[in-house]
Amino acid sequence: MLIFARNAMFLSRNQKFLQSANYSMFLWGARQTGKSTLLKMLYPDALMLNLLESDVYQDLVARPHRIREIAEASNADLIIVDEIQKIPILLNEVHSMIENTGKRFILSGSSPRKIIRSQQNLLGGRAIRYELYPLTSDEIPDFSLERALNFGLLPRHYLDENPGILLANYVKSYLEDEIYAESRIRNLSVFSNFLYNAAFSNGEMVNYSNIASDCGVSSPTVKEYFQILVDTMIGNYVYPYQKRPKRKTVSTPKFYFFDIGVVNYLMKRKHIVAGTEVYGLAFEHFIFMELKAYSHYSMKNYDITFWRTKSGVEVDFILGENQVALEVKSSSNITNRHLRGIKSFTQDYRVQKALVISHERFPRLVGDILILPWQEFLKRLWEGEII
Repeated sequence: MLIFARNAMFLSRNQKFLQSANYSMFLWGARQTGKSTLLKMLYPDALMLNLLESDVYQDLVARPHRIREIAEASNADLIIVDEIQKIPILLNEVHSMIENTGKRFILSGSSPRKIIRSQQNLLGGRAIRYELYPLTSDEIPDFSLERALNFGLLPRHYLDENPGILLANYVKSYLEDEIYAESRIRNLSVFSNFLYNAAFSNGEMVNYSNIASDCGVSSPTVKEYFQILVDTMIGNYVYPYQKRPKRKTVSTPKFYFFDIGVVNYLMKRKHIVAGTEVYGLAFEHFIFMELKAYSHYSMKNYDITFWRTKSGVEVDFILGENQVALEVKSSSNITNRHLRGIKSFTQDYRVQKALVISHERFPRLVGDILILPWQEFLKRLWEGEII
């Protein structure tokens, strides 16, 4: 399924819209993840209404009923409305047409937040929800980990010769200006400062009080800002694993942005070099993104949590009901000290697989713990062999 082209490079996306052939659906995803490109390539005969086009937007925002007239005049059985969150009231017309005309709709957008806030319906369960994330390693021929960790995996940024300019524009025009405007945030400078502080704590347990102090706002305001990032698909919470704990464990979630490149820009990181602490943090972030994308695209939808005791013993990711305990290390020489957390977890819980993702050259087994090179782990993940 070839859907993204630049300089003769074609990329295949793993979002296959399984089980959607006879249903309407929502496709959500942050800006520039490739939603419009994917839909145009998969459904070339569909009628597409792009609400980013000013004339289309102005016509339908003033006269929402016209979408019904346009649909009735079209021979297309499938109608795509891109950036549906810009005119939430259109969903009433769409709902009616799904019920009464047999037309099928694909409604794509960057966030359902505005729709929910405007109290418009999300079609009452009549549309399947899908999401599109930045590129994954499995979608890129000759994948470069170094490039991914430095520039992120939004298609334009990963493929462009000068991604720094694109990242700067993305953060300014989308993260700061558009999310600020659509979320009714009162103070742009405070929100911009919050973004920096949120990026600084990326992959760490969230300390709302410290961030609030740094930004000069209250903790409830910081929690609201984080929720805005979640609602607009700019970030994700990862919650602690707390099923039948035998030791005292933490209850505070971690937070990961949706793209490594965005974090790098917000933190003003320069080139990320293997062997540094920053490299290790970015590598863990990358693995999280792969795990999340595979969970959704495969429709397995397993939980991704982390385990950390009050004494600081930790496992980076627990998949499902402790089916897989997974530690991420950027080292090329895994020793017993790297295995402390995962050994502790397997003493407390029965797991199907205990894995360490590493930069070692060959797979090897230490007791019941399998140490995998990152390339081998990703191959097995996308072939459905990990979970």
